[in-house]
Amino acid sequence: MNDRSDITAVILAGGLGTRLRSVVKDQPKVLAGIGGHPFLKYLLDQLASWRIRKVVLCTGYLSEQIESRFGQDYRGLRLTYSREPTPLGTAGALRLALPLIDSDTVLVLNGDSYCAADFDAFWRWHSLRRSLATLLLVNNPDTQRFGSVQIAAEGQIIRFDEKKEGAKPGLINAGLYLIKRALLKSIPESGSVSLEREIFPRWIGMDFYGYQVTGPFLDIGTPESYASAEIFFANINKLQHE
Repeated sequence: MNDRSDITAVILAGGLGTRLRSVVKDQPKVLAGIGGHPFLKYLLDQLASWRIRKVVLCTGYLSEQIESRFGQDYRGLRLTYSREPTPLGTAGALRLALPLIDSDTVLVLNGDSYCAADFDAFWRWHSLRRSLATLLLVNNPDTQRFGSVQIAAEGQIIRFDEKKEGAKPGLINAGLYLIKRALLKSIPESGSVSLEREIFPRWIGMDFYGYQVTGPFLDIGTPESYASAEIFFANINKLQHE
């Protein structure tokens, strides 16, 4: 089992953030202000608390702003940047960053969501199953916006359901993944490719698992969810100090 402190974390931070343009103008989504801080700070603080040491930021839209704001070091995290020449999608951006990843297992985070998970438990669960890839899943009362994930009794992912009309509870992708580096080599090296729509469905039938947690979970992808972010992190901070 790898020492988890040697894991490279990759943050997918290249999205255009088109749905947020009405409230977050002229900056990348990961720099959206929440409680006086950019959203990316909360993700990096979480990684620092998990004792991760190396982070690769997959950037694209207005990437120079992210590099200028955070530089090469943050709270002991060594930051490197993989800049997309053109939009490559979540999987394409991850494939482009592969030469910067030097751990056998990669921790991947979506740059627009946050889940207050127990990383020790996630890492142990993934490692004991010798999983090739494990997605963090959270129960959500309304899967309409996110789509849902179906798992078997032992946790193997067996199906992804697209977004459907009507609010229904279920398991959703929380935007945190542990993936074997070797598996990332199967992602095409050119063109725009999506993890969620193209790559994850291809991995069904492999040692591909979903690990369930209770949250709390936040996605800042819409003006409505972004408006709730300050209260969300205030509540997280309160829980951590109780």
